[in-house]
Amino acid sequence: MSERATLRTIDGQPVLRLERRLRHSPARVWRAVTEPAELAHWFPALVEAELRPGAPMRFTFPGQAAGEDGDGGWTGEVLEVDPPRVFMFRWNQDVLRFELTPDGDGCLLVLTQTLGGGWVGRLGAGRTAAGWDTCLDALAASLAGDTPPPPGDWLPRMERYIDEFGLGEGSVHPTEHGFELRFARDLVWKPVDEVWAALVADSPLGAEPPPRATNGHVPAGRLTEVRAPHLLEYEWLHDGAPAGRVRWVIESDPTLGVRVELTQTVPAELAETRAAFLAVWHVHLELFFAAVHGDVRCPWPRDRVAELTEHYASRL
Repeated sequence: MSERATLRTIDGQPVLRLERRLRHSPARVWRAVTEPAELAHWFPALVEAELRPGAPMRFTFPGQAAGEDGDGGWTGEVLEVDPPRVFMFRWNQDVLRFELTPDGDGCLLVLTQTLGGGWVGRLGAGRTAAGWDTCLDALAASLAGDTPPPPGDWLPRMERYIDEFGLGEGSVHPTEHGFELRFARDLVWKPVDEVWAALVADSPLGAEPPPRATNGHVPAGRLTEVRAPHLLEYEWLHDGAPAGRVRWVIESDPTLGVRVELTQTVPAELAETRAAFLAVWHVHLELFFAAVHGDVRCPWPRDRVAELTEHYASRL
C-alpha cells in the first residue's frame, strides 16, 4: 500500500484517493472521522453536522466565527452513513468518502475526494493532496494519543504532487494564424494583490514589461495592456520584430482559490519553437509558484528546461 495520493478521472470527474493502514479498530476510527469533537483534532475545519443522510453540514475554518458567512465558511450535506464502514458527504462542490475495512488488528482507511469545479477544481488537486497528507498524519497521531507532527515541507509536498499529477503541463491550441500555448496554475489562496506584487515587484509599469514577467528565452517587446492586479500583456520578439503576445491573467474564485493563466501566441512559421517555449514557461511558472509562496530561487534551472524541452518535443 502506498501512502501517496493518486489522482484519477472517474466518470469524467477528477478523484483523489488516499489510503492509510491504522492500528485501531474500525469502530475507533469511525468515531474519529464522524464525531465533530474527534474531527477537531485533525480535520482542516470545524464541523457541525448530524450523523444522518440529508443533514446539512457547516465547515468553519480557523479564525472565522462559527456560523459566519464568508470565504472561510462552507456548507455541505451528509450523503451516506453506514457505521462503521462508510461516511460520505458533500463539502462545498466536492464529495468526500471515508471507507473503513478491517485489516488484521486494525483497519484500512480509504479517503476519496471527488473534486468539483471542473478543470479549475482539478488544478487544486496538488495542494489538496498535500493537505490531506498532513491531516491524515494528524489523524494517526491523534488516534495514538500523540501530538500531531508539524506540517513542514508544505511547498515541496505541493510541488511534487503538481508534477506527479501533470498539473503544471502546458498545451498547444491551433489558431487562425498559428498556435496558442496555454498554462494554468493553482496558487492556493494567496491574495490577488500579493500575486500581482510577486509578478511586477517594484518595477514601474511603463513601456517595458516587468522583468519577473519575462525571461531570456522569450525576448520581450513593449507592454501592450495592464489592468492591475489581474492582467499584464506584452509583445514578444523574433529577430527584433513582434511575433506574438504573452499574456498573464490572475483569476480569483471564492470557493476554488487563486490561479494564474499564461498564454503565448506563436505564428505558424515558428512552429518549431513550440516545445522550447512550452518548456521555458513551464519552468517559469514553477519558479513563480515558489516565489509566491516565499521561496525565490536562483539561478535559472537550465537542466530542467532541457529536460522539459525533450518532454514536450516528444508530445508534438
